[in-house]
Amino acid sequence: MTLEPVHILLVEDNPLDAAVANRMLDMLGAELPVTPTHVVNAEKAFEEMARAHYDLMLLDYQLPGVNGIEVLHRIHGLPRDRQPAVIMMTASGSEAVAVEAMKQGAKDYLVKGALDVPSLRRAITSALIQKQLETEVARYNEQMAMDLKMARELQFALLPHRFPVFPPKATPERSLLKFYPVYIPATTLAGDFFDVFALSDHEAGVLICDVMGHGVRAALVTAMMSVLEGRDRAAAAAEPGLFLQKLNAGLLEILQHTDQLLLTTAFYLVVDLRRGELRCADAGHPRPFHLRGRTGRVERIHCAAGAVLGLTEGTYPTTTISVEEGDLLVLFTDGVFEVADENGREYGEERLQAALQRRAALPPAPLFAETLDEARAFSATKEFNDDVCLLGIEIGGFARE
Repeated sequence: MTLEPVHILLVEDNPLDAAVANRMLDMLGAELPVTPTHVVNAEKAFEEMARAHYDLMLLDYQLPGVNGIEVLHRIHGLPRDRQPAVIMMTASGSEAVAVEAMKQGAKDYLVKGALDVPSLRRAITSALIQKQLETEVARYNEQMAMDLKMARELQFALLPHRFPVFPPKATPERSLLKFYPVYIPATTLAGDFFDVFALSDHEAGVLICDVMGHGVRAALVTAMMSVLEGRDRAAAAAEPGLFLQKLNAGLLEILQHTDQLLLTTAFYLVVDLRRGELRCADAGHPRPFHLRGRTGRVERIHCAAGAVLGLTEGTYPTTTISVEEGDLLVLFTDGVFEVADENGREYGEERLQAALQRRAALPPAPLFAETLDEARAFSATKEFNDDVCLLGIEIGGFARE
């Protein structure tokens, strides 16, 4: 079988060293056929690479007006498919130069005075293998990035972008219920999920979930939760405890075919505009806040909690709480408050409640923006470390019989 020749660019300003290198390249034999091209400086090298494709460059460290490290930097600026594998060559055996060359992307380092055909063959073969592996990894990463981008777009499409209005023919501005979502994924794919849907002309169902971890596995579970809650909505969504029980049973049925423990916290509530109440059930999720419009006080919603979803079979009690016109319900995931400062202290739910209380007079959008800014500023990294989901439900009035 005839092998394709390796196109090699020899960058060497010393005529004797260039002649020796060319002679050794000729001696590599049929098992490593090469087509060498010789240039005497860096500018000629880049002109040649613009003209033709080269698999590998034998690069002299000390060139007129520039050194090999600087040439390596310029090579990194080329399109990836135009970057040759580089073997650095030098007249000295400086360990510092060798280390720096390898750090900057050279595949090998050869001392001219110790160069022979076997060592040159080994260096070229190894450099080409490394380059091929890097190319394959880069292509895989590009494909993975494209797949993740599509998955992120699909996951985002599962979230509600339009919200129900009450009564059904009201404009969004005149709806008795208004919804204010904030969704900040920690990675390309998130483990937080929420949904809002109308159960009747006076009832809204609101679900918020947080899958353990984030990334691909968590995103797959959020997709499953979206399918399950859509399936169970008609049969059980008016009764929060039963609704979470059915979600849990569906998730357990899916997960029994895997060896993974993928836990999900969830909080589900129904706002009933005819009765002036909310009915809720909790599956190990942080309890929402209730900002009472009449008093301006921010309180926790006290709802009996059941086990997290995906752990074991169980029941979920339903709790009923009265609501009034002007109230704001604030649902959130733990990424909002699980940030730590330089001393390892967590921002925590108490600080979150206090932040909301200090800004209770603000409309929901600036209330949430300023509260999240405070939590972010508290963090040692000035960023959230986990997915963040926050959803406000503003009650503007009640439906008539």
